[in-house]
Amino acid sequence: MFAVIKTGGKQYRVAADDLLQVELVAGEPGDIIQFADVLAVGVGADVTFGAPLVDGASVAAEVVEQGRGKKVIAFKKRRRQNSRRKRGHRQLLTTVRISEILTGGAKPSKKAAAKPAAKADEKPAKKEAAPKKAEAKADAPAAAAPLFTAPKGEPDDLTKIKGIGPVAAGQLAEQGITTFAQVAKLTDKDIARIDEAMPFSADQITDWREQAKELAK
Repeated sequence: MFAVIKTGGKQYRVAADDLLQVELVAGEPGDIIQFADVLAVGVGADVTFGAPLVDGASVAAEVVEQGRGKKVIAFKKRRRQNSRRKRGHRQLLTTVRISEILTGGAKPSKKAAAKPAAKADEKPAKKEAAPKKAEAKADAPAAAAPLFTAPKGEPDDLTKIKGIGPVAAGQLAEQGITTFAQVAKLTDKDIARIDEAMPFSADQITDWREQAKELAK
């Protein structure tokens, strides 16, 4: 038995036990979700088409993993305007395993995987756990430390570098990059770190570095 479902603006032909990667669907690994937009259901050559959806049909699936796709580079250039823009994007994706195809308004037979629950004996210990939460909050700033240390003094206007707008300049400042001199001195290793942690491509950052060398003089 197979079905054609629609999710994330795309259509997929699925059958039981198929492993499918779709655009982000809310849920944690082990959760059972339902795709209600079923366009067709069939067994062999016998196919029922919806108008546009098949009444009472749905597809149940188990969330396997939440992740992100490969980085896609979007480049825009305006002729004779000395204007270029390059942006990186990684689509949020959900990997699911099709459990069963349901018709006639049936409900999924498989339930979500049981999640570990706190034991009854541990309930009185909630107050004692409060200091641990405080410690975790104290450690949070260290985990979110910026990539670089911002130099003392007045920051430069990084928007003078073509390709860096107010938003990108703010993101760079959050990571400790505030001056032309810093951008000009970025090593290939630094560029790789920024490419990994921020929505900018290595080629884009390299171009900024060359421009910053002129502005830092």
